[in-house]
Amino acid sequence: MSHDHRHEHAGHDHGRGHQHGPGHSHAPARYDRAFAIGTALNLGFVALEAVYGVIANSVALLADAGHNLSDVLGLLLTWGAAWLTRRRPTDRHTYGFGSSSILASLLNAVVLLIAVGAIAWEAVGRLAHPEPVEGGTVMWVAAIGILINAGTAWLFSGGKDTDLNLKGAYLHMAADAAVSLGVVVAALLIRWTGWLWLDPAVSLAIVAVIVAGTWGLLRESVSLAMNAVPAGISRPAVEGYLAGLPGVVAVHDLHIWGLSTTDAALTAHLVRPGTGPDDEFLKQVAHDLKERFGIGHATIQVEHDGGDCHLAPADVV
Repeated sequence: MSHDHRHEHAGHDHGRGHQHGPGHSHAPARYDRAFAIGTALNLGFVALEAVYGVIANSVALLADAGHNLSDVLGLLLTWGAAWLTRRRPTDRHTYGFGSSSILASLLNAVVLLIAVGAIAWEAVGRLAHPEPVEGGTVMWVAAIGILINAGTAWLFSGGKDTDLNLKGAYLHMAADAAVSLGVVVAALLIRWTGWLWLDPAVSLAIVAVIVAGTWGLLRESVSLAMNAVPAGISRPAVEGYLAGLPGVVAVHDLHIWGLSTTDAALTAHLVRPGTGPDDEFLKQVAHDLKERFGIGHATIQVEHDGGDCHLAPADVV
């Protein structure tokens, strides 16, 4: 019996992402303005916090300045990755540069965790040896931070549900607004009670908030970097759909991974005995994979008899 192993592409439609899976459009160019505004505002605020943190002798203010500086670096990384993902593929980078967004989100999370380690170290030292803090200065500087961080978070709110990078930027800015609010509360309490230990205690609370918000970003970034199935896509559901297609008797060598923080890809072998070339079938598969699962780049190999395919065993990659 002859075995015609046809390599056929189920279309490459890069439209807007489906709500249940990663999107298929890279961070739109309209977010370049949001990145520029957010970076400028936060960089100016970092300088303000650092100066007045020294003047007020507040480790909480300095901790927040260090955190905001790491967020500025994160915004720049995310911005650069968003720009790279819009570049066309090359002869060497045939998938384009979408994976740069994964690397950026991963590096962003790592830098944040390193920064909070330094903050925690300083705060613990201050708990053992509290120092006077100028509560009034801390309070009004942190109040400015609430406005800047909340405003920057709002700039990215429109893309947080379709792009892991934009989600990271949004979460960091939203967390910063909450942290700045905590610093204001601590400054008020210090003025009322004179409890100097509240300043480093708030710093440790800041650390906890950052770690909690960053852990999910780190975990998902590492998963994408390791070519895991993107969050929001169920591999069993995709396999069940493919296995139920007309004429398909078996599915093997199914792989789903993220091309970027917004694009998902799929390759699979479908065994369809007694069938010939069928472009309409492949177009329908591409459409369904996009609409049902958010997979915009699918490549399907149709085989007449999957028994001879060396990639058929489940333990073979």
